[in-house]
Amino acid sequence: MLSPVFASALALFTAAGPLMGTAHATTPVAKDSVLNKAKRPYAVHLSAELGNVAVLSHRIQFSKSGTMIDYVDEGGQDNLFVYARLQSELSLGDRHSIVLLYQPLNLVTKARLSRDLVVDGARFDKGSGMQFRYGFDYYRVSYLYDLQEDPERELALGLSLQIRNATIEFESLNGNTFRANRDIGPVPVLKLRTRQPLGAKGAWWGYEVDGFYAPIKYINGSGTDVVGAIVDTSAKVGIPLSMGTDVFANLRYVGGGAEGTSDDNLPPADGWVENWIHLLAFSVGVQLR
Repeated sequence: MLSPVFASALALFTAAGPLMGTAHATTPVAKDSVLNKAKRPYAVHLSAELGNVAVLSHRIQFSKSGTMIDYVDEGGQDNLFVYARLQSELSLGDRHSIVLLYQPLNLVTKARLSRDLVVDGARFDKGSGMQFRYGFDYYRVSYLYDLQEDPERELALGLSLQIRNATIEFESLNGNTFRANRDIGPVPVLKLRTRQPLGAKGAWWGYEVDGFYAPIKYINGSGTDVVGAIVDTSAKVGIPLSMGTDVFANLRYVGGGAEGTSDDNLPPADGWVENWIHLLAFSVGVQLR
């Protein structure tokens, strides 16, 4: 079932449709930029963020006979984790942008089990120590077309291709029991981004959302009919410094997951997976433009 979060994100793309008759602009180039020259037909923008991420909710199950595991309540994901994000952007002319993103996510925790857990046929006993690793790095390339005429404003729509690099591991601390699930796959994503002035001194606010819901194989990056969804949305406020440098604060929500049976499994696993995660991150960042 499509949750209200995913439905709301997808509705944003539909609502932006009537604006497509306006004109052009992209991420603005600062007049004192050390990275870009005036009147050049292209511009390069670089940004980095660092902060903390909290796991709001995370449930996972491997094999239909397996245990539905709550990572927050019983898997040690009730702490804050380091959050980082790197992005580069190439603006071509007044309307077109290509964005490259790297988003690492590697949550490694340990916990003493309050009950027996079963993962793909392997049993982890109540009272034993266990290490959980949830690695879900992703890479994303996006194309954006800007719809606004004012060069200091942006309202852009586009498409993204996201590559997931997932490593999910369960290991007893005595080393006797281990299960792992690894997966690399592409996911097509819709994208919306805006940046608008805030006051008369160069401050600005921005909003961005990438989202998709796919119950059909190949579209969701899987060879089987696994339901998949993702929403990556953020709101930020920034101020300019000197030489084309902005600093900003960013609040980001990332949610998504998958549910269904894959044909890529090793017995005694039956291929069933249900995995839904919801994250909230706060970060500060710097952008060169």
